[in-house]
Amino acid sequence: MANLMGRAIVAVLLGLALLAPVQAQVLIDLAGREVQVPERVERIVLGEGRLLPVLAILEGEQLLERLVGMPADLALVDPGSARQYQQAFPELAKVPRIGQGAADTFSLEQVLTLRPDLAIFSLSGHGPDSTQGRLIEQLQRAGVAVLFVDFREQPLLNTPRSMALLGQALGRKARAAAFNAAHAEALAAVRERLPQGAAPKVFLHSRAGLGEGCCESMARGMFADLLAEAGGDNIARERLPGHAGTLSLELLLSQPPELYIASAVGSADSLAEDAPYIALGPGVTADAAQASLRHLLGRGVLQHLGAVREGRAHAIWHGFYNSPFNVVAVQVFAKWLYPEAFVDLDPQRALEHFYREFQPVTLDGQYWISL
Repeated sequence: MANLMGRAIVAVLLGLALLAPVQAQVLIDLAGREVQVPERVERIVLGEGRLLPVLAILEGEQLLERLVGMPADLALVDPGSARQYQQAFPELAKVPRIGQGAADTFSLEQVLTLRPDLAIFSLSGHGPDSTQGRLIEQLQRAGVAVLFVDFREQPLLNTPRSMALLGQALGRKARAAAFNAAHAEALAAVRERLPQGAAPKVFLHSRAGLGEGCCESMARGMFADLLAEAGGDNIARERLPGHAGTLSLELLLSQPPELYIASAVGSADSLAEDAPYIALGPGVTADAAQASLRHLLGRGVLQHLGAVREGRAHAIWHGFYNSPFNVVAVQVFAKWLYPEAFVDLDPQRALEHFYREFQPVTLDGQYWISL
Protein backbone atom coordinates (compact mmCIF):
# COMPACT_ATOMS: atom_id res chain seq x y z
CA MET A 1 0.00 0.00 0.00
CA ALA A 2 2.81 2.43 0.93
CA ASN A 3 4.56 1.75 -2.38
CA LEU A 4 1.37 2.36 -4.32
CA MET A 5 0.80 5.62 -2.48
CA GLY A 6 4.38 6.68 -3.17
CA ARG A 7 4.02 5.96 -6.88
CA ALA A 8 0.78 7.93 -6.98
CA ILE A 9 2.43 10.95 -5.34
CA VAL A 10 5.32 10.80 -7.81
CA ALA A 11 2.91 10.53 -10.77
CA VAL A 12 0.89 13.54 -9.62
CA LEU A 13 3.98 15.67 -9.00
CA LEU A 14 5.47 14.70 -12.35
CA GLY A 15 2.28 15.77 -14.05
CA LEU A 16 2.18 19.10 -12.24
CA ALA A 17 5.83 19.77 -13.14
CA LEU A 18 5.07 19.38 -16.83
CA LEU A 19 2.42 22.10 -16.54
CA ALA A 20 4.78 24.68 -14.97
CA PRO A 21 7.48 25.83 -17.42
CA VAL A 22 10.09 28.24 -16.00
CA GLN A 23 12.83 30.40 -17.46
CA ALA A 24 16.10 28.52 -17.27
CA GLN A 25 19.82 28.88 -17.82
CA VAL A 26 21.82 26.00 -19.32
CA LEU A 27 24.85 24.95 -17.26
CA ILE A 28 27.43 22.17 -17.68
CA ASP A 29 27.91 20.27 -14.43
CA LEU A 30 30.89 18.22 -13.23
CA ALA A 31 29.46 15.08 -14.82
CA GLY A 32 29.62 16.85 -18.19
CA ARG A 33 25.82 17.12 -18.42
CA GLU A 34 23.87 20.03 -19.86
CA VAL A 35 21.37 21.01 -17.20
CA GLN A 36 18.56 23.54 -17.36
CA VAL A 37 18.57 25.42 -14.06
CA PRO A 38 15.92 28.01 -13.15
CA GLU A 39 17.10 31.59 -13.47
CA ARG A 40 16.09 32.06 -9.85
CA VAL A 41 16.57 28.99 -7.65
CA GLU A 42 14.16 29.11 -4.71
CA ARG A 43 14.30 25.64 -3.10
CA ILE A 44 17.40 23.45 -2.74
CA VAL A 45 18.00 19.87 -1.61
CA LEU A 46 21.43 18.37 -0.95
CA GLY A 47 22.46 14.84 -1.86
CA GLU A 48 24.69 14.51 1.21
CA GLY A 49 25.14 16.46 4.41
CA ARG A 50 28.82 17.10 3.73
CA LEU A 51 27.73 19.59 1.07
CA LEU A 52 26.36 21.88 3.79
CA PRO A 53 29.69 23.78 4.23
CA VAL A 54 29.85 24.16 0.43
CA LEU A 55 26.41 25.74 0.34
CA ALA A 56 27.37 27.90 3.33
CA ILE A 57 30.30 29.42 1.39
CA LEU A 58 27.80 30.91 -1.03
CA GLU A 59 24.77 31.50 1.19
CA GLY A 60 26.45 32.69 4.40
CA GLU A 61 23.99 33.73 7.09
CA GLN A 62 21.13 32.99 4.65
CA LEU A 63 22.07 29.30 4.60
CA LEU A 64 18.61 28.05 5.53
CA GLU A 65 16.54 30.43 3.38
CA ARG A 66 16.58 28.15 0.31
CA LEU A 67 17.59 24.79 1.85
CA VAL A 68 14.50 22.57 2.09
CA GLY A 69 16.00 19.09 2.50
CA MET A 70 19.21 17.14 3.16
CA PRO A 71 20.24 13.65 4.31
CA ALA A 72 21.11 12.91 7.94
CA ASP A 73 24.66 11.74 7.28
CA LEU A 74 26.60 14.78 8.52
CA ALA A 75 25.88 13.98 12.16
CA LEU A 76 27.01 10.40 11.53
CA VAL A 77 30.26 10.96 9.61
CA ASP A 78 31.24 14.37 11.00
CA PRO A 79 29.48 15.03 14.31
CA GLY A 80 31.78 17.94 15.15
CA SER A 81 30.82 19.91 12.05
CA ALA A 82 27.18 18.97 12.50
CA ARG A 83 27.33 20.43 16.00
CA GLN A 84 28.96 23.64 14.71
CA TYR A 85 26.13 24.21 12.26
CA GLN A 86 23.40 23.21 14.69
CA GLN A 87 24.68 25.74 17.23
CA ALA A 88 24.90 28.51 14.64
CA PHE A 89 21.57 27.60 13.00
CA PRO A 90 19.15 26.05 15.52
CA GLU A 91 16.46 25.92 12.81
CA LEU A 92 18.63 23.43 10.92
CA ALA A 93 17.04 20.69 13.02
CA LYS A 94 13.72 21.45 11.31
CA VAL A 95 15.07 20.95 7.78
CA PRO A 96 13.56 17.63 6.59
CA ARG A 97 16.01 14.72 6.37
CA ILE A 98 15.65 12.90 3.04
CA GLY A 99 17.59 9.73 3.81
CA GLN A 100 20.55 8.64 5.90
CA GLY A 101 23.25 9.45 3.32
CA ALA A 102 23.46 6.21 1.33
CA ALA A 103 21.94 6.36 -2.14
CA ASP A 104 19.45 3.57 -1.37
CA THR A 105 17.97 5.58 1.52
CA PHE A 106 17.35 8.69 -0.58
CA SER A 107 13.57 9.07 -0.79
CA LEU A 108 12.32 10.35 -4.16
CA GLU A 109 8.76 10.64 -2.87
CA GLN A 110 9.82 12.73 0.11
CA VAL A 111 12.04 14.95 -2.03
CA LEU A 112 9.24 15.71 -4.47
CA THR A 113 6.85 16.66 -1.66
CA LEU A 114 9.38 19.37 -0.72
CA ARG A 115 9.02 20.88 -4.23
CA PRO A 116 12.72 21.70 -4.82
CA ASP A 117 13.85 23.26 -8.05
CA LEU A 118 17.52 22.29 -7.58
CA ALA A 119 19.26 19.17 -6.23
CA ILE A 120 23.01 19.34 -5.60
CA PHE A 121 24.71 15.93 -5.74
CA SER A 122 28.33 14.74 -5.54
CA LEU A 123 29.93 12.74 -8.35
CA SER A 124 30.71 10.13 -5.70
CA GLY A 125 30.34 9.89 -1.96
CA HIS A 126 27.72 8.89 0.57
CA GLY A 127 24.60 10.00 -1.28
CA PRO A 128 23.13 9.66 -4.78
CA ASP A 129 25.90 9.87 -7.37
CA SER A 130 26.31 10.13 -11.11
CA THR A 131 25.50 6.44 -11.60
CA GLN A 132 21.91 6.90 -10.37
CA GLY A 133 20.49 7.42 -13.84
CA ARG A 134 16.87 6.54 -13.08
CA LEU A 135 16.71 8.78 -10.01
CA ILE A 136 18.21 11.69 -11.94
CA GLU A 137 15.71 11.19 -14.76
CA GLN A 138 12.76 11.09 -12.37
CA LEU A 139 13.87 14.25 -10.59
CA GLN A 140 14.37 16.14 -13.83
CA ARG A 141 11.02 15.00 -15.20
CA ALA A 142 9.50 16.43 -12.01
CA GLY A 143 11.12 19.78 -12.72
CA VAL A 144 14.06 19.38 -10.35
CA ALA A 145 17.39 20.38 -11.91
CA VAL A 146 20.23 18.08 -10.78
CA LEU A 147 23.77 19.44 -10.66
CA PHE A 148 26.81 17.29 -9.88
CA VAL A 149 29.80 18.78 -8.10
CA ASP A 150 33.07 17.21 -6.99
CA PHE A 151 35.42 17.82 -4.09
CA ARG A 152 36.57 14.20 -3.82
CA GLU A 153 37.57 12.48 -7.08
CA GLN A 154 39.76 15.32 -8.43
CA PRO A 155 39.66 17.75 -5.54
CA LEU A 156 42.09 20.45 -6.63
CA LEU A 157 40.91 20.54 -10.25
CA ASN A 158 37.22 20.36 -9.49
CA THR A 159 36.86 22.50 -6.37
CA PRO A 160 37.04 25.82 -8.29
CA ARG A 161 34.93 24.39 -11.12
CA SER A 162 32.27 23.22 -8.66
CA MET A 163 32.20 26.54 -6.82
CA ALA A 164 31.93 28.51 -10.08
CA LEU A 165 29.08 26.23 -11.22
CA LEU A 166 27.15 26.68 -7.99
CA GLY A 167 27.84 30.40 -7.97
CA GLN A 168 26.24 30.63 -11.40
CA ALA A 169 23.29 28.43 -10.45
CA LEU A 170 22.53 30.23 -7.20
CA GLY A 171 23.17 33.77 -8.35
CA ARG A 172 26.29 33.99 -6.16
CA LYS A 173 28.97 34.43 -8.82
CA ALA A 174 30.89 37.12 -6.94
CA ARG A 175 30.98 35.03 -3.79
CA ALA A 176 32.20 31.96 -5.70
CA ALA A 177 34.88 34.02 -7.45
CA ALA A 178 36.11 35.39 -4.12
CA PHE A 179 36.40 31.89 -2.69
CA ASN A 180 38.18 30.58 -5.77
CA ALA A 181 40.68 33.45 -5.60
CA ALA A 182 41.48 32.59 -1.97
CA HIS A 183 41.77 28.90 -2.85
CA ALA A 184 44.15 29.65 -5.74
CA GLU A 185 46.29 31.93 -3.56
CA ALA A 186 46.62 29.28 -0.85
CA LEU A 187 47.57 26.67 -3.45
CA ALA A 188 50.12 28.96 -5.11
CA ALA A 189 51.87 29.36 -1.76
CA VAL A 190 52.91 25.70 -2.14
CA ARG A 191 53.26 25.35 -5.91
CA GLU A 192 55.58 28.32 -6.33
CA ARG A 193 58.06 27.13 -3.70
CA LEU A 194 57.94 23.35 -3.95
CA PRO A 195 61.48 21.92 -3.85
CA GLN A 196 62.69 19.90 -6.83
CA GLY A 197 64.32 16.50 -6.60
CA ALA A 198 63.47 13.20 -4.94
CA ALA A 199 60.16 13.26 -3.09
CA PRO A 200 59.87 11.78 0.42
CA LYS A 201 58.09 8.42 0.51
CA VAL A 202 54.86 8.56 2.48
CA PHE A 203 52.44 5.99 3.85
CA LEU A 204 49.01 7.60 3.84
CA HIS A 205 46.96 5.65 6.39
CA SER A 206 43.29 6.28 5.61
CA ARG A 207 40.80 6.18 8.50
CA ALA A 208 43.49 4.97 10.87
CA GLY A 209 42.25 2.63 13.57
CA LEU A 210 38.80 2.16 12.06
CA GLY A 211 38.61 -1.62 11.81
CA GLU A 212 40.82 -4.45 12.87
CA GLY A 213 42.91 -4.88 9.72
CA CYS A 214 45.84 -2.92 8.38
CA CYS A 215 46.33 -0.82 6.46
CA GLU A 216 43.85 1.11 4.34
CA SER A 217 45.33 3.75 2.03
CA MET A 218 44.38 6.13 -0.80
CA ALA A 219 46.13 5.89 -4.17
CA ARG A 220 44.23 8.38 -6.35
CA GLY A 221 41.91 11.30 -5.80
CA MET A 222 40.97 12.43 -2.29
CA PHE A 223 44.00 12.79 0.01
CA ALA A 224 46.24 11.11 -2.55
CA ASP A 225 45.89 14.09 -4.91
CA LEU A 226 46.49 16.55 -2.08
CA LEU A 227 49.64 14.70 -1.02
CA ALA A 228 50.95 14.60 -4.59
CA GLU A 229 50.39 18.36 -4.93
CA ALA A 230 52.51 18.88 -1.81
CA GLY A 231 55.37 16.88 -3.33
CA GLY A 232 54.92 13.56 -1.55
CA ASP A 233 55.68 10.14 -3.04
CA ASN A 234 52.63 8.09 -2.04
CA ILE A 235 53.76 4.46 -1.75
CA ALA A 236 50.20 3.28 -2.45
CA ARG A 237 50.03 4.84 -5.90
CA GLU A 238 51.94 2.12 -7.74
CA ARG A 239 50.60 -0.69 -5.59
CA LEU A 240 46.83 -0.13 -5.62
CA PRO A 241 44.86 -0.24 -8.89
CA GLY A 242 41.91 1.88 -7.78
CA HIS A 243 41.30 4.96 -5.69
CA ALA A 244 41.78 3.14 -2.40
CA GLY A 245 42.75 -0.24 -1.00
CA THR A 246 44.86 -2.06 1.55
CA LEU A 247 48.63 -2.25 1.91
CA SER A 248 50.17 -5.17 3.79
CA LEU A 249 52.07 -4.86 7.05
CA GLU A 250 54.90 -6.81 5.45
CA LEU A 251 55.30 -4.11 2.80
CA LEU A 252 55.37 -1.32 5.36
CA LEU A 253 57.99 -3.10 7.43
CA SER A 254 60.17 -4.29 4.56
CA GLN A 255 59.99 -1.02 2.59
CA PRO A 256 59.44 1.55 5.33
CA PRO A 257 58.14 4.99 4.37
CA GLU A 258 59.94 8.15 5.41
CA LEU A 259 56.73 9.69 6.76
CA TYR A 260 53.58 8.24 8.26
CA ILE A 261 50.41 10.33 7.78
CA ALA A 262 47.06 9.17 9.14
CA SER A 263 43.61 10.53 8.44
CA ALA A 264 41.71 10.92 11.69
CA VAL A 265 38.07 9.85 11.85
CA GLY A 266 37.64 10.36 15.58
CA SER A 267 35.80 13.36 17.00
CA ALA A 268 35.31 15.03 20.36
CA ASP A 269 32.45 12.58 20.93
CA SER A 270 34.71 9.56 20.61
CA LEU A 271 37.33 10.65 23.15
CA ALA A 272 35.31 9.58 26.19
CA GLU A 273 34.92 6.12 24.69
CA ASP A 274 38.71 5.55 24.48
CA ALA A 275 38.19 4.73 20.80
CA PRO A 276 41.11 3.15 18.92
CA TYR A 277 41.28 5.89 16.29
CA ILE A 278 42.68 9.41 16.19
CA ALA A 279 40.45 12.34 17.12
CA LEU A 280 40.78 15.63 15.23
CA GLY A 281 38.44 18.35 14.03
CA PRO A 282 35.80 20.59 15.61
CA GLY A 283 35.78 20.51 19.40
CA VAL A 284 38.98 18.45 19.77
CA THR A 285 41.79 20.03 21.79
CA ALA A 286 45.48 19.73 20.87
CA ASP A 287 46.17 17.67 24.00
CA ALA A 288 43.33 15.27 23.26
CA ALA A 289 44.46 14.91 19.63
CA GLN A 290 48.03 14.20 20.71
CA ALA A 291 46.88 11.62 23.26
CA SER A 292 44.72 9.83 20.68
CA LEU A 293 47.61 9.76 18.19
CA ARG A 294 49.97 8.32 20.79
CA HIS A 295 47.34 5.79 21.81
CA LEU A 296 46.95 4.49 18.25
CA LEU A 297 50.66 4.43 17.44
CA GLY A 298 51.68 2.97 20.78
CA ARG A 299 50.12 -0.39 20.08
CA GLY A 300 50.36 -3.04 17.40
CA VAL A 301 52.84 -3.15 14.55
CA LEU A 302 52.63 0.56 13.70
CA GLN A 303 54.83 1.39 16.67
CA HIS A 304 57.67 -0.47 14.96
CA LEU A 305 57.70 1.71 11.84
CA GLY A 306 60.84 3.83 11.65
CA ALA A 307 58.77 6.94 10.84
CA VAL A 308 56.82 6.44 14.07
CA ARG A 309 59.83 5.62 16.26
CA GLU A 310 61.73 8.65 14.96
CA GLY A 311 58.88 11.14 15.29
CA ARG A 312 57.97 11.50 11.61
CA ALA A 313 54.35 10.55 12.24
CA HIS A 314 51.41 12.86 11.74
CA ALA A 315 47.62 12.90 11.52
CA ILE A 316 45.13 15.16 9.76
CA TRP A 317 41.36 15.60 9.98
CA HIS A 318 39.66 13.13 7.65
CA GLY A 319 37.10 15.72 6.60
CA PHE A 320 39.63 17.56 4.42
CA TYR A 321 39.54 14.71 1.87
CA ASN A 322 36.12 15.80 0.62
CA SER A 323 36.02 19.50 1.39
CA PRO A 324 36.34 22.82 -0.47
CA PHE A 325 39.03 23.68 2.11
CA ASN A 326 41.24 20.85 0.79
CA VAL A 327 44.05 23.31 -0.04
CA VAL A 328 44.72 23.68 3.70
CA ALA A 329 45.68 20.00 3.77
CA VAL A 330 48.09 20.64 0.88
CA GLN A 331 49.80 23.30 2.98
CA VAL A 332 49.97 21.03 6.01
CA PHE A 333 51.48 18.20 3.96
CA ALA A 334 54.03 20.57 2.43
CA LYS A 335 55.25 21.64 5.88
CA TRP A 336 55.57 18.02 7.00
CA LEU A 337 57.36 16.97 3.83
CA TYR A 338 59.68 19.97 3.48
CA PRO A 339 59.88 21.74 6.85
CA GLU A 340 62.84 23.91 5.89
CA ALA A 341 61.38 25.10 2.58
CA PHE A 342 58.02 25.96 4.16
CA VAL A 343 59.13 27.13 7.59
CA ASP A 344 57.09 30.34 7.27
CA LEU A 345 53.99 28.75 5.70
CA ASP A 346 51.03 28.96 8.10
CA PRO A 347 48.19 26.53 7.29
CA GLN A 348 46.37 27.50 10.49
CA ARG A 349 46.21 31.08 9.29
CA ALA A 350 44.84 29.87 5.93
CA LEU A 351 42.14 27.79 7.63
CA GLU A 352 41.19 30.71 9.88
CA HIS A 353 40.91 32.96 6.82
CA PHE A 354 38.61 30.52 5.03
CA TYR A 355 36.32 30.24 8.05
CA ARG A 356 36.33 33.96 8.79
CA GLU A 357 35.53 34.93 5.20
CA PHE A 358 33.49 32.00 3.91
CA GLN A 359 31.81 30.18 6.78
CA PRO A 360 28.92 31.32 9.00
CA VAL A 361 30.16 29.09 11.85
CA THR A 362 33.06 29.56 14.26
CA LEU A 363 36.28 27.63 13.73
CA ASP A 364 37.36 25.63 16.74
CA GLY A 365 39.33 22.46 17.41
CA GLN A 366 42.60 20.88 16.29
CA TYR A 367 42.71 19.77 12.63
CA TRP A 368 46.19 18.23 12.42
CA ILE A 369 48.80 16.97 14.84
CA SER A 370 52.34 15.57 14.87
CA LEU A 371 53.74 12.89 17.17
